[in-house]
Amino acid sequence: MATIIVPDHTSPVEDAENLRKACEGWGTNENTIVSILGHRNAVQRKQIRQAYEEIYQEDLIKRLESELKGEFEKAVYRWILDPADRDAILAHVAARNAKSDNRTIIEIACIRSPEELLAAKRAYHFRYKHSLEEDVASRTTGDFRKLLVALVSTYRYDGDEVDVSLAGSEAKILHNMIEGKSFNHEEVIRILSTRSKAQLNATFNRYKDTHGASITKSLSGNPADEFSEALCIAIQCIRSPQKYFEKVLRNAINKVGTDEDAITRVIVTRAEKDLKDIKDLYHKRNNASLEHAISKDTSGDYKIFLLTLLGDPSLILYYLS
Repeated sequence: MATIIVPDHTSPVEDAENLRKACEGWGTNENTIVSILGHRNAVQRKQIRQAYEEIYQEDLIKRLESELKGEFEKAVYRWILDPADRDAILAHVAARNAKSDNRTIIEIACIRSPEELLAAKRAYHFRYKHSLEEDVASRTTGDFRKLLVALVSTYRYDGDEVDVSLAGSEAKILHNMIEGKSFNHEEVIRILSTRSKAQLNATFNRYKDTHGASITKSLSGNPADEFSEALCIAIQCIRSPQKYFEKVLRNAINKVGTDEDAITRVIVTRAEKDLKDIKDLYHKRNNASLEHAISKDTSGDYKIFLLTLLGDPSLILYYLS
């Protein structure tokens, strides 16, 4: 369930005019920018960008980039983009550092729907004049290359149909590979990169029922290495995206030195989808609200913007006062 609070009726032209006023004069009116963009969905944000360009012959995104700074600027920039274009940029940043940042690539490949992944790859191709697969392949080697290229290249079946017999046989294959510590076996990569999410969840359930432990627990029970960790991330993203994102937020907030990039990525990409569910899981897991944690670990306009996307009016009013 989404968290952003969107008015019933908005005017893209009026929004564009108010954003222009917020950027004029001696100082930028950040509160106006938050109050408008933080309460508009993807379609409305696109309409505002189009209206702004038609009226002022200027790119609103570039104007905001020049007016804002720091983590606030990064969050607003990623929020105002079309979701597919945003995913393309996130993937490009991750692909440039694929050896150390494969998590974002796995997220996009395994959590997005087949159509969303295809749209992101098309946006990537249009923006960077080459393919996501090409960049991932050129910046990784060995087993990581096999896994990541397979994941971003897939177009999974998106239906609910499940083959129970197949789930059993592939659960056995996965168990044998894990027991033999053959995590990089081509059958493991084939199963994770080609089967539908419904089929994979049936396989993961059969694995747990048969062997008494989840597949991720079996993987993490082995000596830790980067490849088995990548497999765990892919499985977590397919099995329960909300639980996965709750963990990302928890780790980003609890680590020494807040990981603002991870916090921004989760809140911006999930605010229109399932951030309410992620918030509920966070509260249950940590005995504290996500809003409270964000308010403690961030500051200024960046904090206010995140709280706005989290959809808690009382906290927004408190920090604006």
